[in-house]
Amino acid sequence: MINILIMTPRRSERALHNIFEILSDINIKFKTIDEISDSDAKWGDFVLILGNDNDILKTFHKIFKLNIPILGVNENDDGKFLTELGLSKLRQVIQQISKGKFEVEESKTLTVKTDSIECPPAVNEVAIFPHRSATLLEYTLKVDDEEIWTDSSDGLIIATPTGSTAYAMSTGGPMILPQASVFTVVSVNSLDVTRRPLIIPDDSKVMVDNIVSRLQCEVIIDGIYRSKIGKMVEISKSINPVRLIRLTKTSHTTNKMAKKIILARDLLAMPPSAKLMLKTLEYEGPLSRRDILKKTMLPDRTVSLALSSLLDRGLVKRRSSLRDGREKMYSTV
Repeated sequence: MINILIMTPRRSERALHNIFEILSDINIKFKTIDEISDSDAKWGDFVLILGNDNDILKTFHKIFKLNIPILGVNENDDGKFLTELGLSKLRQVIQQISKGKFEVEESKTLTVKTDSIECPPAVNEVAIFPHRSATLLEYTLKVDDEEIWTDSSDGLIIATPTGSTAYAMSTGGPMILPQASVFTVVSVNSLDVTRRPLIIPDDSKVMVDNIVSRLQCEVIIDGIYRSKIGKMVEISKSINPVRLIRLTKTSHTTNKMAKKIILARDLLAMPPSAKLMLKTLEYEGPLSRRDILKKTMLPDRTVSLALSSLLDRGLVKRRSSLRDGREKMYSTV
C-alpha cells in the first residue's frame, strides 16, 4: 500500500473533505501537512498538492531538497502542464497508482545564485529584468567562462526544456522537447536586431555579469520568487530535478506541444493587454475581475475587452466562485 502526504496551498475545505473520503474508502494511508519534514518525506511515497501549476512551483521551491515525487491535482478538474488530473478523477488515479501503473517524470531545473546568494531552483525559467518595465538592461553573457555577447535589451531569460514553452516562447525562444539535454538563453527585445536565442548544453555554467541599468535589477524565478541583483547571476543545472507523477509516458509531451503551437498562433493576433492578462492568469491561477484589475493595473475598459478576446478564443474560461456564486472567476484553459 502507498502512503500519501497532502498539501493544500489554496485551502478548500470541501475539496479536502472529498480527498479524505476517497482515500479512506480505498484504505490509503495519508496525512495533511503544511510543511514537509525529513521524516515526512521518508514516510510518504509522494506528496499530493491540491492547486494549480503555480501552487506546485511554489511548493517545489520549498521542498526540492527532499527529492519526493509530486502528484498535482487541480480542484477545477483542469489538466494543466504540471497538474496531472482534476479532482473528479482522483479515485481511479489513486487506484491506478497503488497498482504501480505510473511513471515518475524527472524534469531538469536550474540552480541560481545572485552575487553568491543561493535562490530556489527554477523549474521553468530564470528571468533577469530591471524592476520597472521599458527600462534597458546592459549585461555580459558568459558560458563556461567564455564571453558570448554583451547586450542591451529589456531583459534576459534562461529556460529549461519545460520552461521553453512558457515565458521564453512568448519572447521568441524555441520549443524544446523535455528529454533534450539543453537549455535556452533568450535576449528580450535586444537593441541588436541580429540577436537570436542561444541553445546551450545543460551541463554549461552560465554567468550574467556586469549588469547595469538605470533602476534596480532583479532575478525572477518561475514568475514567483524575486531577488535583487548586484552585479552578477550564476546559473547551472541543479542536482534536484522536479519529480512529477505521470500516468502515461507521452500524453503530456505531445499535448503540451500541441497546445503551445495553437497558443503561439493566437498570441500573434492578440493585443498586448490580452497577453499580459493571459500571463497573469497563468502564473496566479484563477482570479476574479477585481483581482485582475489590481494585478495588471489595466483600465477597466481594457480589462473588459481583453477578457472578451481571450474568452472568444477559448484561451480563458469563466466560472462562478465557490465562495460566492455571484462572483465570476477567470482561469486559463
